[in-house]
Amino acid sequence: MEQALTHAVALHDTAALRRVEAAFAEAGDPFELMQRAGQSGWRQLLRRWPQAQRIVVACGSGNNGGDGYIVATHALQAGRDVDVVRISGPGSALAKRASAAFDAAGGRCTDDLAAFAGADVIVDALFGIGLSRAPDGALADVISAINASARPVLALDVPSGVDANSGNVPGFAVRAAVTLQFLASHPGLVTGAALDYCGATTTDALGVELERNDAQAFALGADALVDWLQPRPRDSHKGTNGHVLCVGGDHGSAGAIALCAQAALRSGSGLVSVATRPDHVAALIGARPELMAAAVESEAALERLVQRADVIAIGPGLGQQAWGASMWAFVLASGKPCVIDADALNMLAREPRALPADMVMTPHPGEAARLLDCRTGDVQSDRFAAARSLVDRYQCVVVLKGAGTIVAAPGRAPRVISAGNPGMAVGGMGDLLTGVIAALRAQGLPAFEAATCGALLHAVAGDDAAADGGERGMLPSDLLVHLRRRANAEVSR
Repeated sequence: MEQALTHAVALHDTAALRRVEAAFAEAGDPFELMQRAGQSGWRQLLRRWPQAQRIVVACGSGNNGGDGYIVATHALQAGRDVDVVRISGPGSALAKRASAAFDAAGGRCTDDLAAFAGADVIVDALFGIGLSRAPDGALADVISAINASARPVLALDVPSGVDANSGNVPGFAVRAAVTLQFLASHPGLVTGAALDYCGATTTDALGVELERNDAQAFALGADALVDWLQPRPRDSHKGTNGHVLCVGGDHGSAGAIALCAQAALRSGSGLVSVATRPDHVAALIGARPELMAAAVESEAALERLVQRADVIAIGPGLGQQAWGASMWAFVLASGKPCVIDADALNMLAREPRALPADMVMTPHPGEAARLLDCRTGDVQSDRFAAARSLVDRYQCVVVLKGAGTIVAAPGRAPRVISAGNPGMAVGGMGDLLTGVIAALRAQGLPAFEAATCGALLHAVAGDDAAADGGERGMLPSDLLVHLRRRANAEVSR
């Protein structure tokens, strides 16, 4: 079943936006687009801070600076006290035109960074999507002064210092309260480090329509769950809702596989079996009698369970000793659809191989770095590139976990999960996610759709749990009741 993504937000990279700007310039006056952007920025400022009287605009030399000059002109004409802070004059022809209009309206410019401290609102128009390097020298000083002022910041297009494509923050960057994106939403503002800099985001297409087929990626929020999670037929039975086998829980690691299995149950799997060490069986059944926990010490014992299962979740608590390696090798050779996590990923990293296209792997950034033989920082500096590299190397569906989880697959535009919170950064959350995806896969969703819906369901349940009692101290088990409720998305609308 191909998901239509009716609730997704298309994310367009800088190259696509540059093509739109060039086409607009060929068709008419390119200054018109800059005027629209500046007007939009002024409207956004008025909407967010209607009482602001003292406005300081930081303008760079490029076209983003031109947008800032137009915002400053509108503010000046509305009777506000306005200063433009700049360390060099406008460089592009359009920016010069906007600067001249500001000067003609009686505007004043300064290079005094102390101006930021007295502002009611600061407008960041330094770089926009044109960032090509880490800010240094005078530009770094301007950004530092903006952040040190502790005044609310409206960033035009992208917070200066943030890469609009990757979300990387290579050095100093403006911490915005609101970021107003122009033409389209940017992939870099929905994942990774950028999330700590862009604040609340909004987008103005400026009257220009972009092709969704040109999108680099798509962002999905809670409202998209309903597209996958429809009510079940009245004559459903446990067999039609899929059988998940969870393999893991070496000595001392029963909790990980228990969380995985319980998540599979709460996400709607009709049957959930657990293959684990004998000393864990009684505890698993005692905690959740619906689980069919089996003592497995040999491949022969595992084979009987594998034959009955529709989907296998392997990795949580699996360990990297002889038992776990034996379980991993047998499951991999079985040809059954799998969701691969934790220690199974570490074993895969030691012996890389292409996987069947219907398998799903769920690495966090550290595991992704091992799978790619690079550093965790390399993964985080461009999470889209890392997800693409994982897909290219392993030829399966990849769920790159973290802030702004990315779901990628061969030949598909990546999907970004615009849900979740820092409270989910605790041991066991990934085990839960593995069970969720496996359950949805067992219920009939193709691998890419199960991975997307599962990652979104998991993140939204995390937001619900945080709303109950806060992020700090939240446990994976706190999500279980919310998984059940959100898995019935159509019913709970």
